[in-house]
Amino acid sequence: MPLRQLCGVAPPHHHPVTTTSAQYLRTPLQFQNPNKSTKPRSALPAASAIPRIGSSSSTAAQSRWAAKQHLLGLISDQDRGLKTQRDPAKLNSIVEAINCIAELGRDTVTTGDSLSAAWRLLWTTEKEQLFIIEKAPLLGTKAGDVLQVIDVEKGSLNNVITFPPDGVFFVRSTIEIASTQRVNFRFTSAVLRGKNWEIPLPPFGQGWFETVYLDEEIRVAKDIRGDYLVVDRAPYTWKE
Repeated sequence: MPLRQLCGVAPPHHHPVTTTSAQYLRTPLQFQNPNKSTKPRSALPAASAIPRIGSSSSTAAQSRWAAKQHLLGLISDQDRGLKTQRDPAKLNSIVEAINCIAELGRDTVTTGDSLSAAWRLLWTTEKEQLFIIEKAPLLGTKAGDVLQVIDVEKGSLNNVITFPPDGVFFVRSTIEIASTQRVNFRFTSAVLRGKNWEIPLPPFGQGWFETVYLDEEIRVAKDIRGDYLVVDRAPYTWKE
C-alpha cells in the first residue's frame, strides 16, 4: 500500500545519488547531563552497497522515515501527552500515525539487544504517568525526565519518574521475551526516594507491551491496556 494512502503523508523527495559517494546525515539531540562516549567513525559503504533510489529497500526506508517524521511532528507540542487528553481529534491523528508506523514495522524483530536502553518519554496516553507529571507542582516539585530503563540480557525493566534535583519514583519489574515484538513484565517493587529518605512500596501488577517500531533513535509501543508510548533513547544511563 502506498505510504500516502496508508499514512496520509508522502515519502520525501530525493536528489539523485552518484555511484561514487553518499552522504549520511544524522542530527544529534541535545539533552541535559549526557554521558558521551567517543567511537571511531566507520568507513562509508562501498558504492555497490548503497541501495539505488528506485529499489524496494530504499522505498521502504523512505516510507519509514516519512512516517516517523509525521508522528514526531504530531506529538512535538503535546507536552508528553497532557494536551492530547483534552483533544480527541489530535489523539485520533496520533493513533493513526502510530498504526501507520506499526504497519511498516510489522515484520521486524524489536525484542533483541537493541531494545536495551534508557528510553525517555516523548508522548503517552498512560493516565497514571500523566497524572503524576501534571500534579507534581502541587507537591512543590516538577517532573523531570520519565524513563523506561530496559535490560534484555538481565531481564529487567525500571519505570522511572524523576523529580530534580534529588527526587525519583521508580518501579522495578522483571521481563520475559514472548515473541518478536511482545515482552511480558511483572512488577516486583516500587520506591519513592528523596535526597535523604526512601519509602518502599509494594508491587502491583503484571502485563505486556509490544514494541511496534524501533530504530536507533525512537521506540513506539502499545500495551495490554491499549495505551500508547513514544520514547527516544536518552544519551545517558540511569541507575538506582
